[in-house]
Amino acid sequence: MSGPVFLGSMVATGVATSLPAAESAPAVRTELTVNGRRYALDLDPRVTLLDLLRERLDLTGSKKGCDHGQCGACTVLVNGRRINACLALAVAHHNDEVTTVEGLAEGERQHPVQAAFLEHDGLQCGYCTPGQICSAVALLDEARTGAVSAVTPNVARLAAVALTDEEIRERMSGNICRCGAYANIVAAVRAASGQRS
Repeated sequence: MSGPVFLGSMVATGVATSLPAAESAPAVRTELTVNGRRYALDLDPRVTLLDLLRERLDLTGSKKGCDHGQCGACTVLVNGRRINACLALAVAHHNDEVTTVEGLAEGERQHPVQAAFLEHDGLQCGYCTPGQICSAVALLDEARTGAVSAVTPNVARLAAVALTDEEIRERMSGNICRCGAYANIVAAVRAASGQRS
């Protein structure tokens, strides 16, 4: 029989081994504005925006769901556009403006999308809700400026897009709700857009 087989940090014989520690990368000075507050931070260049928000800035509204950019629980707004914070390196957003769900309200006054989610019961367990709300805020801006989706009937016309239920479902498709509150989420987004079915 040949020597022991290594399986990660364990040897097949059951004796633990230690792998060499990864060298830490030199910190990178990064400045960004989060929810209106300016931060100057020395960051490991491998830190994701999501981990920075949750672990360093204590903004835990954005959730770590899949950590692969597939569920949308970590959706935040960067310079007004929605992104998956779990896939974004924090240092790549030097001088950017980041808005999390905590930064949408103005004092005690909720953002209209937050209010619509509550009014239309657009949540169940609430885990995905911060990402859903940030995505819906961006969706309303995108439709207002004429950004088209895969279901927009007339892509040649540069005008605000009517937010039908089909448009809303398509534009929110990057955000998964494991509880299945989709019908109420669509109703909340429709209400926030000022349109009725």
